[in-house]
Amino acid sequence: MAEARYSVRKYQNKAIEPEKMEKILQAAKVAPTAANCQPFRIYILKSEEALKIIRRITPCAFNAPVVLLMTYNEDEQWKNRLEPGIASGQEDVSIVAAHMMLEAWDLGIASCWVNAFPNHVAAEAFDIPKNEKVVLLMPMGYADPQAVPTPKHTQYRAMDEVVKER
Repeated sequence: MAEARYSVRKYQNKAIEPEKMEKILQAAKVAPTAANCQPFRIYILKSEEALKIIRRITPCAFNAPVVLLMTYNEDEQWKNRLEPGIASGQEDVSIVAAHMMLEAWDLGIASCWVNAFPNHVAAEAFDIPKNEKVVLLMPMGYADPQAVPTPKHTQYRAMDEVVKER
């Protein structure tokens, strides 16, 4: 499943069924986070107004019927007592997002991880609390039948470039 999944950038104008969205959100709930602090927050942008705002902020919403805006609460993230300044919030959101993407794919729902947007503008536009940091957007929906993976999808570095034994 992980190999078959790809970032979809073209969606059908079709709503995600509530029971499927519930399963995707359940995958987020059970995803591992550092010390099980669960500092992540998921904002579901699906109203006409919310989608209009996010589409003004970035072209990378790809006209998806749903865009998830994912943040973490800085006060709730795990903090490393052995190394000041090291904390888990961004990692936790990333793990949660990956779980959601795979669950969605398994349910026939496509998605795309998006970082190409001004985080502070999105935070202001959606009145995100000051102690939450915006990490990513995730457009989500049914893939347009013409959607295809980019050519880069199957380009991989050699294993010895990315895996090092010591």
